[in-house]
Amino acid sequence: MDAEALRKYSALHAKPAGLSLQYGTAGFRAKAQQLDHVVFRMGLLAALRSKAVPATIGVMVTASHNPEEDNGIKLVDPLGEMLHPSWEEYATQLANAEEQELQEVITEICQKATVNLHKDALVFIGRDTRPSSEKLLQSVIDGILVLGGQYHDYGLVTTPQLHYLVCCQNTKGQYGKATLEGYYEKLSKAFMELIKQSHSSGESQRHLKIDCANGIGALKLSEMKSYFPQEVLIHIYNDGTKGKLNHLCGADFVKVHQKPPVGLDMKPNERCCSFDGDADRIVYYYKDATGHFHLIDGDKIATLISIFLKELLAKVGQNFKMAVVQTAYANGSSTRYLEETLKVPVHCVKTGVKHLHHKAQEFDVGVYFEANGHGTVLFSKAAETKIRQLVKEEKDDEKREAVKVLENMIDLINQTVGDAISDMLVIEAILALKGLTVQQWDAIYTDLPNRLLKVQVADRRVIDTRDAERRAVTPPGLQEKIDALVKKYRLSRAFVRPSGTEDVVRIYAEADTQENADALAHEVSLAVYHLAGGKGAPPQP
Repeated sequence: MDAEALRKYSALHAKPAGLSLQYGTAGFRAKAQQLDHVVFRMGLLAALRSKAVPATIGVMVTASHNPEEDNGIKLVDPLGEMLHPSWEEYATQLANAEEQELQEVITEICQKATVNLHKDALVFIGRDTRPSSEKLLQSVIDGILVLGGQYHDYGLVTTPQLHYLVCCQNTKGQYGKATLEGYYEKLSKAFMELIKQSHSSGESQRHLKIDCANGIGALKLSEMKSYFPQEVLIHIYNDGTKGKLNHLCGADFVKVHQKPPVGLDMKPNERCCSFDGDADRIVYYYKDATGHFHLIDGDKIATLISIFLKELLAKVGQNFKMAVVQTAYANGSSTRYLEETLKVPVHCVKTGVKHLHHKAQEFDVGVYFEANGHGTVLFSKAAETKIRQLVKEEKDDEKREAVKVLENMIDLINQTVGDAISDMLVIEAILALKGLTVQQWDAIYTDLPNRLLKVQVADRRVIDTRDAERRAVTPPGLQEKIDALVKKYRLSRAFVRPSGTEDVVRIYAEADTQENADALAHEVSLAVYHLAGGKGAPPQP
């Protein structure tokens, strides 16, 4: 390691005094001007990780659905998955080290993770459309080069595209070609194969309005448009030419505020969807004839995909194990429908994509979505191999058709991570193949009314949870209080959990009516305020 170069470059990307950040599920996120030293050091860490594995590692500069003035950075592991938990700790350690400790911390990481500094390192890098992203990416490059690493800059990409590219590179092209063209070709080919089989009537079925949150999704979707035939009519809104990233638009805005984004005019019964800022989340919605807004979130997306896959698997007649993975935020109606009507096992895990992804890997077919619209489907190696083999060998016509559809689904789904473009195409293909309208999809089950609130607290660590975050263990008396409040309402449940990034406690409540869900959420927020050290004025109803 060139100590002199490290010192020189580290001084160019100096750490502000007293700033401490934590690497979480989403990597690091903060105001863009606080991140220069962090991204430089993540360049260092990416080079170390690449030498340790040894394989190509990804670095994405984005803050996803956060406001435009924020930014962030996350690392992508060799198969396109999220950074290994032990390296999340190294990331935090490295980001918070003082200037003079930097070399020492790097040496320590090398010892703990048996990193051979003489090995080669290759890092794929990408960024979103934020004004601050280009400059920050330059700092990442400085970090990679200081440790003698090489990089390939893909420039503007969606987060899922970078995950895809890293996976393709490390599987020697088995997962696909490690280029954006490769991504567009793989997805569009699978999509076209699928909808060839659909007998869906009428033009209107094929129209889709997409709110791209004024982010990267608009650019990439426009690039992809030429890969589709005429009958796929995609209309892009909030494409970044006028509006501000994630401002009053995007999947997060629509999900939280339960209303359409600004900049997209909706006519009754038109199918619409929203991506988030880095295009790894998607939600659908429509207005009915009376002008009432209907949101179709990650739970309903998971349900649609599960119904479709379950029917196909039944036709194929192999004994594949399928399950759906959810978090405590999943609407109670979706869990009930999946378990009782569809008879598919449902597993609840802690919030955070890595927990869902990890659990979904235990099954032949693992469907996971967070209610916010981030999710995908994982196929085990064994299941995928068997399906591809059956496409070639199956004699029975009906079975062969079903395995062909499954094979195209495997190719259309981005198994590395939730991907708004891929998920949108999967949903569009299923709706076309099943001849479903957006209203019929929505009517599969009725969501229980719910409310999300947050309460500012002095220290979020006073709340500790268990049972996949559905029960509060501390502070004493809080869970008992929640249990008593829940008993007052029909079909109700509520839970609280500390935020992973700021001193706030998030509250979720559902009940038989919106009025009751709101009342329960408010009462629980008061309990949190009084028992867990609330800050500022007490929550108002």
